[in-house]
Amino acid sequence: MTQLYDTIGTHYAKYRRPDPRIAAAITAAIGDARRVVNVGAGAGSYEPKDRDVVAVEPSETMIAQRARDAAPVVRASAMSLPFRDGAFDAAIALLTIHHWPDQRAGLLEMVRVAKRCVVLTWEPSPSSSWLTRDYFPEILAYDRTVFPPASSYYGLLLKKVVVRPVLIPHDCTDGFLEAYWRRPESYFDPRARLAISSFARLADVDSGLTALRRDLDDGTWARRNETLMNETELDLGYRLVMGEKA
Repeated sequence: MTQLYDTIGTHYAKYRRPDPRIAAAITAAIGDARRVVNVGAGAGSYEPKDRDVVAVEPSETMIAQRARDAAPVVRASAMSLPFRDGAFDAAIALLTIHHWPDQRAGLLEMVRVAKRCVVLTWEPSPSSSWLTRDYFPEILAYDRTVFPPASSYYGLLLKKVVVRPVLIPHDCTDGFLEAYWRRPESYFDPRARLAISSFARLADVDSGLTALRRDLDDGTWARRNETLMNETELDLGYRLVMGEKA
């Protein structure tokens, strides 16, 4: 993961700006927790400003993009958090767990250091969106192997596990994979793609982009997806998983 983001994370902070609606959902999930550790923190998106936050991030490139007033950051791995047991009220991991080489170990570390765990993740499915269904099925095939299903969070020393959908607004400011579902032209921006790890793993991006360009130009995309243009938010498989320590 460190090597990946040292390569692709150069313009991450510009294209992955926190969306206030997603931020509100995360804040609600954190609840009244005062001491929070952000695991796989990246450039610091969605770190609450009104809490005592410590960030954990392995990539120097990502750390360099953190704002001057961002939470203090420790360069470390999710699989070996350098904190004592129960040091935090809540541990958050936001669109990061799919990069962890040992997801169970990382989650157990979160449970060890915090009373509450909040994970923002994705449950890829063929119905997620036109992007992976029609143009980049390789992304769907790979991401289904690295994003754990929500059911896998049960039994990790957690109780009261709750899974909630996170609806993605059509003008989402956080440019993750499915964020541009009503703005297909955005996927032609190489820097936007560079801020999406799923594209970095593709051996062949050009074929999908060529097909998308053709379908946009001849109206095929519009005909297939005309109903989307009336939607302001969609359930694209993004989930907030919340649990309390047993």
